Amino acid sequence: MTTTRSVENDPLAQVSRHAHWLLRFALASVFLYMGIDKFMGGGIREFADIMALPYLIAVLVALAEIGAGAFIIAGAVLGTWITRLGALAALPVLLGAIFMMHWGQWHFMATPTHPLGGMMFQVTLVMLALYLLLRGNEA
Repeated sequence: MTTTRSVENDPLAQVSRHAHWLLRFALASVFLYMGIDKFMGGGIREFADIMALPYLIAVLVALAEIGAGAFIIAGAVLGTWITRLGALAALPVLLGAIFMMHWGQWHFMATPTHPLGGMMFQVTLVMLALYLLLRGNEA
């Protein structure tokens, strides 16, 4: 005997259509914070020096972070392609961070060989970005 529960009687089903906001906020908050912080915190020059990047590339990374975060949030209202563009913009930034600074150590804790920690957090963010890239605004 199988029983089916109607959506009207299932409180989780009633709110599940809003669950995408959890993924959006998780990814967008990191990207918005890190992008804005590069302009405010230590500044673009310090970020460029730490990463051994030309100044212009450092500016583009910070702008990509801000744009990715903004598009991921705005995409919920403006359409699936905006969400996908935001997720797509996040991927090269994350892959650059993984391969330039975090590769070779999984755990996020800082060590003498990896003063900014390992790639656990960045890989998790890659998975969130890939999900939003592939699914867009689809539930």
